[in-house]
Amino acid sequence: MTEPSKVIHVRNVGHEISENDLLQLFQPFGVITKLVMLRAKNQALLQMQDIPSAVNALQFYANVQPSIRGRNVYVQFSSHQELTTMDQNSQGRGDEPNRILLVTIHHMLYPITVEVLSQVFSPHGFVEKIVTFQKSAGFQALIQYQSRQSAVTARSSLQGRNIYDGCCQLDIQFSNLDELQVNYNNERSRDFTNPSLPTEQKGGPSQQTGYGDAGSMYVQASGARAVALPQMANAAAITAAFGGGLPPGISGTNDRCTILVSNLNPDRIDEDKLFNLFSIYGNIVRIKLLRNKPDHALIQMGDGFQAEFAVHFLKGAMLFGKHLEVNFSKHANITQGADTHEYMNSNLNRFNRNAAKNYRYCCSPTKMIHLSTLPQDVTEQEIVNLLEEHGTIVNSKLFEMNGKKQALVQFETEEQATEALVCKHATSLSGSIIRISFSQLQTI
Repeated sequence: MTEPSKVIHVRNVGHEISENDLLQLFQPFGVITKLVMLRAKNQALLQMQDIPSAVNALQFYANVQPSIRGRNVYVQFSSHQELTTMDQNSQGRGDEPNRILLVTIHHMLYPITVEVLSQVFSPHGFVEKIVTFQKSAGFQALIQYQSRQSAVTARSSLQGRNIYDGCCQLDIQFSNLDELQVNYNNERSRDFTNPSLPTEQKGGPSQQTGYGDAGSMYVQASGARAVALPQMANAAAITAAFGGGLPPGISGTNDRCTILVSNLNPDRIDEDKLFNLFSIYGNIVRIKLLRNKPDHALIQMGDGFQAEFAVHFLKGAMLFGKHLEVNFSKHANITQGADTHEYMNSNLNRFNRNAAKNYRYCCSPTKMIHLSTLPQDVTEQEIVNLLEEHGTIVNSKLFEMNGKKQALVQFETEEQATEALVCKHATSLSGSIIRISFSQLQTI
C-alpha cells in the first residue's frame, strides 16, 4: 500500500472524461490545488490541499466504485507527494520540450479554425506555423512557436483548458517534429512567416502532406480559395467565418438565389418543414410548393452564396424516405403570390444574427442534432419524449453553457435526425421556442 499522499493517481480516464468531470468527483472532499491529465496513458494526477482530504476521498471510494460517464475509474495514492511545475510540463509523450506542440481537441462542439488556434496560442509567444488535420483521436493541430520557451509556457498555461465554456478541451503534448512544412495558407494550415503562399494547388485541391502522430499520415487540406465577394452584403461574415477562404466544393461565385428541390414526399412535406431544413444554410425569402408537381418546390435564399451552401450540403440528403434532388433553378426569383409562403421578415431566419458563427456550423445532415434555447428546468427525458417519434435515439446529453440549457441527441441514422430537425425546430417546449441544428460531433 502506497503511503498516504495529497496527490491522487486516477486510472482508466478515457478521452470522453474532462477535467471538470474529475474535479466534480473529488471536490466534495476538499480543495483541489492541481490537476494533470495524462491523456497518452488514460490517467490523471490530482493534488488535494492536504493529506486528510485525499485520505477521505480514497476511503469513500474504497466502498463506492467511482464512475464517470458510465466508465469506472480507479483511484489510489500517488508515489508523488507533491505535483511540481516540471511534473506538469514533462507529461505527454515523455519528449524533451520542443517548440512544436501537438494539440488534440476533445468535446469539439464548435468548429476550430487556424484563426481560433492563433488567438488561443499567440498570447504565449510568436506562432510561426499552424497545421490542422483529422485523426482517429479526433481533431488535431501542430503549433510551431518561434522559441521553445514559448511552447513550454503555452503548454503549462493551456493544458486541460477549454477554448469555449464547457467544450473544446485542449490536450497538449510536445511534438517530435523539428520543423513544420506548410504549403498553403487557408483555414486548415497557415505559415505566418510567409503570407504569400497560395491558398490551393493550381489545377486541383490543395494537399498538405505528412502530419500525424507518426509523421506518416496524408492530410487533405481544404482546397479553399480566398475570394472577393463584394456583391454580397454578408461578405464580412463569410470572411470572418472562413478566414478569407471557403470550404471545399464551394466556389463563392454563384449568383443564383433560387433552388429547385424535387423528389420530396408530398404526403409529409410542407413549406415550414422546408424552411426548417434550408434555413440552416442561409436566410429564406419565400418558398413555393408546385401544385402541378407535388414532389417539387422552389426555395428563394437570401443570396447566391447561401443558395450554393444549401445545394452543396443537401444534395442527396434523405428526408421522409426520399433522396432529395437539390439544384439551382432557372428562375432568378419566386414571384410573390397566393401560393407562396413569405419568410423574408421571419425572426426564425438564423443569419440575421451571428452570421459568421452560423456559416461555420454548416454541414451535411448528421446523426447528431444540437438543441438550444431550451427551458431552464427542462429534463433529458422531456427532450427524449419530444423527439423519439422520429427514430431510434442512441444517446442524449443535457448540459449547460453560459448559464443556458442545451442538449445533444444522437439518432441511429442521418434521416431520423433530419426528420426530427424539420419537424421540431422552432416548436414550443414548455413555452420556449427551441432551436435545432446538426452537430458535427461523432459521439457524445
